[in-house]
Amino acid sequence: MTAKNDSRVKTMLADATEYLAEHGIDQPRKEARLLFELAYGQDTAWQMIHPDEPISDPMPFFGFVQRRGKGEPMAYLRGSKGFWSLDLEVTRDTLIPRGDTETLMEALIRHRPDRSTVSSVLDLGTGSGCLLLAALAEYPAARGIGIDRVESTARQAAKNARLNHLEERALFCVAQWAAPLAARFDVVISNPPYIPQADIGGLMKDVADYEPMMALDGGADGLAAYRDILPCLPNLLTPDGLAILEFGIGQGDDLKELARVAGLQVVELCADLGGITRAIVLSRE
Repeated sequence: MTAKNDSRVKTMLADATEYLAEHGIDQPRKEARLLFELAYGQDTAWQMIHPDEPISDPMPFFGFVQRRGKGEPMAYLRGSKGFWSLDLEVTRDTLIPRGDTETLMEALIRHRPDRSTVSSVLDLGTGSGCLLLAALAEYPAARGIGIDRVESTARQAAKNARLNHLEERALFCVAQWAAPLAARFDVVISNPPYIPQADIGGLMKDVADYEPMMALDGGADGLAAYRDILPCLPNLLTPDGLAILEFGIGQGDDLKELARVAGLQVVELCADLGGITRAIVLSRE
C-alpha cells in the first residue's frame, strides 16, 4: 500500500479501510481508525471532526496499515496490551494476554476473597507475566515467581513487573516448568500451551504467524504440558493451596482425569464470559 496524492484524513481512512477489507481484516473501518490514532495520536472523535485535515506525512499510518493487513496483531503494533488492572508491554516473544485468561483471576478472587490469605504465588509459563502480576496487584502481601522456558520471554515479564511497580515482589526464572523449585505456594496459576498440533494450521493468521509457537503448541492432543505440570502440583501447593489452570475447548474431562491420577481434588470448572469452560481449580486431596 502506498500513499496517494490526497492525504486528507477521510481519504486516508477510506483507502485504509478498503485495503484492510481486501486482506480479510474484520471491522476494517474501526481498525483503520485505531491505526490512525496509533500513528498520529488523534482519536476517532478528532478524526470525525477533522475529515478534511491534510496529513503532512501519511507514511507512518500506511506503514501500520500494511503490517496489519499482513496479519500482525494490533497488540504487537501498539507494543502493549491491557490485562486485568495492568498495562503490559508485549513483543513477539510473548503470547498476547486475552480476556478469556482473566477467568483465572476471577476464580482466584472468588476462592480467596480475603486479600491477606495469599502470601506466595507461582506462575508456570509466565509469558508476559500477566497472571503473576495481576495476582500480586490483588494480593499486596504476596510475593511470586514466574517461570518460562524462554529467556527473552522471562526478561520481558520482568520488564512488565518494573513497568507496573511490582518488581520488588516478583522474580522471574528460566526453567522447564517447576523443575528447579523446592518450595510450596498458596497459589499456582498457569496458562500453558493447549492447542493440539493438528489444529495450529487452522488458527487465525494473526495468531499462527505471529505469536510464539511454544506458547501455543500443546502436543498431539493439546495436553502435553498438563501431563508435566499436574503431577508436580501436590508438592508445590501448601496444604490449603489452590492451583488454577486455563485449558482449551473440550479438554475439561481429560483434565479432571489427569488431576485425579495426580492426587488432586477438582474444586471447580470455570466458564469465561462467552460461557466456554476455560479454567480448572484444583487443591490437594
